[in-house]
Amino acid sequence: MKVSLSPWSTADSAALAAAVQESPELAVQLGDVLETSGAARGYIEHYLTDDDDETVAFAIRVDGLAVGHVALSHVDRRHDSAWASYWVTASLRRRGLATRALATVAAHGFETLGLFRLELGHRVNNPASCRVATGAGFSAEGIERSKLRYGSDRYDVETHARLTTDPAPPIALLPVLESAPPAR
Repeated sequence: MKVSLSPWSTADSAALAAAVQESPELAVQLGDVLETSGAARGYIEHYLTDDDDETVAFAIRVDGLAVGHVALSHVDRRHDSAWASYWVTASLRRRGLATRALATVAAHGFETLGLFRLELGHRVNNPASCRVATGAGFSAEGIERSKLRYGSDRYDVETHARLTTDPAPPIALLPVLESAPPAR
């Protein structure tokens, strides 16, 4: 199994749609219905390949196929901070992919983008996401009550952060490719 990070491409549309079909909670989190390749293509074009200074998004790839996502968004140059996010399709969870991807994007943020502080938040009812965050070196900082709303339900969120001065976690980082692999 060859795992890497690379930019999203519209050629990943079918893989994104398949991930959402396999993991329906992703549609709730992403805020879009992405069950078709066309809808996924539009999402990739609008949110994942937009070349701006505020977002750096990568597909998590296994043998070239996009199976997850990791990003730094809301990059704030005044404070040298950003918001980290991640997900992996259901069938490939519990293999350390998200943890390694998050640690890799954190290193990229510190070393390449010159950031000082990275933040993230996860629903308190999602202990797997907490394990990803702590495994990638992010320390818990507190609970934000009823921060997220999905449909009519509100969720408390635990906030984590990692500073450039924090020790790097003892895990192998993933290779970061300059471009998406050719479509399969």
